[in-house]
Amino acid sequence: MHRHKRAAALTATVLVGALFAAGCSSSSGGKKAEQAGTNVSAGKATTPRMTVAMVTHAAPGDTFWDLIRKGAQAAAAKDNIKLVYSSDPNAGNQANLVQNAIDQKVDGIALTAAKPDAMKAVVAKAKAAGIPVVGFNSGLDDWKNLGMLEYFGQDENIAGQAFGRRLDQMGAKHAVCVIQEQGQVALESRCAGLKKGFTGKTDTIYVNGTDMPSVKSTLTAKLQQDSSIDQVVTLGAPFALTAVQSVKDAGSKAGVATFDLNKDLVKAVQDGQVEFAVDQQPYLQGYLAVDALWLYRTNGNFSGGGTAPVLTGPAFVTKDNVDAVAKFADNGTR
Repeated sequence: MHRHKRAAALTATVLVGALFAAGCSSSSGGKKAEQAGTNVSAGKATTPRMTVAMVTHAAPGDTFWDLIRKGAQAAAAKDNIKLVYSSDPNAGNQANLVQNAIDQKVDGIALTAAKPDAMKAVVAKAKAAGIPVVGFNSGLDDWKNLGMLEYFGQDENIAGQAFGRRLDQMGAKHAVCVIQEQGQVALESRCAGLKKGFTGKTDTIYVNGTDMPSVKSTLTAKLQQDSSIDQVVTLGAPFALTAVQSVKDAGSKAGVATFDLNKDLVKAVQDGQVEFAVDQQPYLQGYLAVDALWLYRTNGNFSGGGTAPVLTGPAFVTKDNVDAVAKFADNGTR
């Protein structure tokens, strides 16, 4: 399949917001933490010990979330925070984990809202208990309605549109967007944005993201059934690597491009097996979410003025710029 010349890489912009003083105290933060807000040494906070719960919808084995967690751990180490991480891809179970954090009277909660309706009641309970909540990664369209202080992540619909425009530039005509979890708002937004930004035809298929052999067989069958598909779009690095195998098994000439990175995906871009990846910078999301809670509890700060999200993407990683990212991927932080 012929491709046009690759477009220049896009750069993600991190928006820095305004200041606001407010909030109640809980557990070990409170007034002492506020009074000690300026007691910070170079690179290491000496403010009173805080406990922050991070609760995500991560599925077991998805390496994307390792990057989120590493960023959160780096911020926690700097800010003298005890980080309590938990996850469950089932929305009801995730809500129960948030409730557990409330019951433990943590000083702050950072959560993903992949299924916003499931988070509504527990976020309200956290607020009633005086526990600040920030959102990240999933729930950009819902974080304000849920009553969160801040949001850190990528506008998935805008990223999808940019993805689609890049496919146009490359000469693609028929794409298939592979969603590994039906009803997950961030994933659905990516494919919706792709359809809006891409002038060619876009099909959507759903796969079971927790069963990679099933993902492979489903996608292989789709490619065998429709030889006009010239582009596979996946929504996570592990699925892109599986898609490469599906393309080979199906005897297809389709290219593969994806959202999100991991170390193996970076190598696949370097080798030309995957055409490009959209990086939403998960390490940065985890770091900012935890650091934001420390800033709020110790100095009343919050980014975006309570109205605007802090965007961490999209940034396109292509063969032209992947070497600059590779060294950080080797460190396990990109």
